[in-house]
Amino acid sequence: MTATADAALGRLDRAQPFILFGGIAAGLFLSACKPEEAARIAVSVLTPGLMLVLFMIFLQVPLKQVTAAFSKVKATGLALGLNFIVTPLLAWLLGALFLGAHPDLRIGLFMFLLTPCIDWYLIFTHLSRGNTALGVLLLPWNLILQMVLLPVFLLLFASTIIPVNLGVLLHSVVVYFVLPFVLANLTRCLLESQFGGERVKKKILSRLSPYSLAALTLVIMAMFASQGRVMLSQPDLLLKILLPVGLFFVIIFTLAQIARRAAGLDYPDGACLTCTAIARNSPIALAIAVGAFPEQPLVALTIAIGPLLELPVLLVVSRALLWLNARESCRA
Repeated sequence: MTATADAALGRLDRAQPFILFGGIAAGLFLSACKPEEAARIAVSVLTPGLMLVLFMIFLQVPLKQVTAAFSKVKATGLALGLNFIVTPLLAWLLGALFLGAHPDLRIGLFMFLLTPCIDWYLIFTHLSRGNTALGVLLLPWNLILQMVLLPVFLLLFASTIIPVNLGVLLHSVVVYFVLPFVLANLTRCLLESQFGGERVKKKILSRLSPYSLAALTLVIMAMFASQGRVMLSQPDLLLKILLPVGLFFVIIFTLAQIARRAAGLDYPDGACLTCTAIARNSPIALAIAVGAFPEQPLVALTIAIGPLLELPVLLVVSRALLWLNARESCRA
């Protein structure tokens, strides 16, 4: 990645919360002005929009490197343990403590926290001078395991709060997850066979982030246009999820630092571990929520709000990691 491209991507990353907030505001405005028309248009946009977002995300995941992650056994094991053992339990506990009286918000929080990021968390690893190569190796595992475990976790945890239709859930996973995943990998194979892997990576994949963000913003605008009246009737929605989400980030950050020191990881590997444990994959969670919980719009709305809280936190985390590294270096 060139310095110019990296700087541009960094600026885009910093602007993402404001862009997504603009999408929310536009959706709410459309819902307030022309609710029926906005809802009709939004429903036709959501499914293809979410599939397009996930297609572009999956297109960038290098599945060929799935076995290479275990060249870093400690870091890989800790990352997968935090993402797929600690995080589900912590997310469930926080939801039970703070959102017990709000089952839809609780499921939305659980789904948002459950899915680890598979794309732009690498930017924050880079900003904190972490091991981005390790981050790339972790991407296929984060993707494969959440594809397999997301339905299992929802059936185990969510079904005790609100009814979960297994058929509807599996249909949502196939439509929003498996189908874009298969199409993305077929597309990547065809492109690489035609143009070569490195050329595809440099000329196509490295330039997809702005388009992914534009598609995600359109999806979020459609979501809030279709369900804006629900949001406007409960303006305290953001405040209700603020505390459990904030506590999750603080606890996971702390656990990642403890795990790093206990395992004796160097700073670059530890920074990568922290970023992959904190960054969440809201597009996938949002897609599954739209399909699996159509009668509970607050589930999807909670997930859609999540990135507005997550992205500023990741910027703070990247600075905190640099500060901790400088402090530890001075003590050495």
